[in-house]
Amino acid sequence: MNIAVYLGSSEGNDPIYKNEIKKLGELIGSGGHTLVYGGSSMGLMGAVADAVLSSGGHVIGVEPGFFIETAPQHEGIDELIETTTIAERREKMMELADLFIVFPGGIGTLDEMSEVFTMKTIGRLDKDIILYNLNNFYEFLIKMLDKMTESGFITAENRKKLFIANDINEIEQILLSQRKQV
Repeated sequence: MNIAVYLGSSEGNDPIYKNEIKKLGELIGSGGHTLVYGGSSMGLMGAVADAVLSSGGHVIGVEPGFFIETAPQHEGIDELIETTTIAERREKMMELADLFIVFPGGIGTLDEMSEVFTMKTIGRLDKDIILYNLNNFYEFLIKMLDKMTESGFITAENRKKLFIANDINEIEQILLSQRKQV
């Protein structure tokens, strides 16, 4: 299975982010899956790619050319796909991925999550999305989505299309259920 992981290119200010992204990368790699991610060697992006590769998995990076020119790329990944724009990068990642995991990150991560969730709710994407609520990182976003649902802007059916996982074990269970469906 190709698993897109959306996450920050920095490490954040709590060591738990790097520790948990390594565990997620190990889960992806040891499960024989392919990571689809932003292509960078920096921060959490580099850490997840390293963990997948060291656990026997494959890694595909998708990166706009302007990032390739200015930021260090991961030299050890299996494939780097260059795009022209960030929008093209998002489209390519959606095309390649069978499942999406949203790890803690910044505005770019939120942008990517919003697009895949929107595409799923309007019926243009039939792939699962897992929001990894590590240490309640996305608690306010979850409350906002619930408020949107209460207020009639998201249907209850569509709200259920975003899985919430609070730890690696919950992610592993979702991956196992996906494997049984394939």
